[in-house]
Amino acid sequence: MFVTMNRISVNPEYARQFEENFQHRARLVDRMPGFIRNLVLRPTNPTEQPYIVMTLWESQAHFEGWVESPEFKEGHARSGSLPREAFRGHSQLETYEVFTDSAEASAQEVG
Repeated sequence: MFVTMNRISVNPEYARQFEENFQHRARLVDRMPGFIRNLVLRPTNPTEQPYIVMTLWESQAHFEGWVESPEFKEGHARSGSLPREAFRGHSQLETYEVFTDSAEASAQEVG
């Protein structure tokens, strides 16, 4: 499994609008091959912590296919409705490969 985490620092006065954008997103990624799940994590201390937008994929190749797709461009064009001052700097994308998963271990114990 491949995981991306996009850290997005949002000015607190724009937090509600930022969250509404995600709640009403186009959901184009949901139909992409290899897509598993999307989580948007709200910071418990929004003045110091960023939001984290996490996506889970079957593989890095599936994620790269999404980034290179017309759907990616369309989905990100729709999310551009917030002004620059809504953000405290540039977002930071981190990528990871999952090497162990407690959910998989639990499923194997049951089966």
